[in-house]
Amino acid sequence: MQPIKIYKIGKGIVIQQGDGFFLSKEPDWDKFINRKDLFKKVVEDIKALIADSDLSKIIVNDLIAPIGGQEIWAAGVTYLRSREARMEESKDAGGGDFYAKVYDADRPELFFKAPAYRTVGSGAVVRIRKDSQWNVPEPELTLFICSQGTIEGYTIGNDMSSRDIEGENPLYLPQAKSYNGSAAIGPCLYISEAPIHPDSMIRLEIQRQTELVFSGEISISRMKRKHEELVEYLFRETSFPNGVYLMTGTGIVPPDHFTLKAGDEVKISIENIGTLVNTVR
Repeated sequence: MQPIKIYKIGKGIVIQQGDGFFLSKEPDWDKFINRKDLFKKVVEDIKALIADSDLSKIIVNDLIAPIGGQEIWAAGVTYLRSREARMEESKDAGGGDFYAKVYDADRPELFFKAPAYRTVGSGAVVRIRKDSQWNVPEPELTLFICSQGTIEGYTIGNDMSSRDIEGENPLYLPQAKSYNGSAAIGPCLYISEAPIHPDSMIRLEIQRQTELVFSGEISISRMKRKHEELVEYLFRETSFPNGVYLMTGTGIVPPDHFTLKAGDEVKISIENIGTLVNTVR
């Protein structure tokens, strides 16, 4: 059965399956997505809806971040490239060993990233901190987990990060990671009968005026930890009444001499989900 994309727009919730676009009868985002066996239930929802091709045009101009009452959490050091980058940026502060140890430890690094009000969608502006000189986007497959703890869908995440602040002292991670405009997700919530294919590629492009200043790609199969493992740790002592988004870490890190600048355009693509596009300010 064809996968489904769920978009949040100003007038409600749009469901896309194949070439068909449908406006959900349920206006409440949290009620709509926070359901176990979401794919099966949305397939049933579609049977009672009438396709409307005009919705495909509305999505282009009225798209907002696919989030309501959810929090965004994030996992760190889940790819070897991320381990190497974190160790390099923190070596002068003596924090490199922390990242080496967490990569191999049983317990993963998990941290709170952003509430909905600090999160933007595709087409919106992400920010770099004014007190930071070394900033990068972190392209990440992002899981949607319902309140019962099951993975129900996927989206694309941009975990904006201030590398110099985190590198100065690992205890500064909340300041390096969580601030206004530091998280972007979208363009949709992707749901399907089966889990996302492990060979799906994540791609990052950074455009500066007319120049492509960085690009990279990696397969999600390169992730050291299983998605279910991350979810199990996240839900051990924490509840999420509206479900939760979990960024799963990055394996694409620009070279150490690179930093984002205001006006840069960041494009993150994941096969089948789409492309998340943001401008830096």
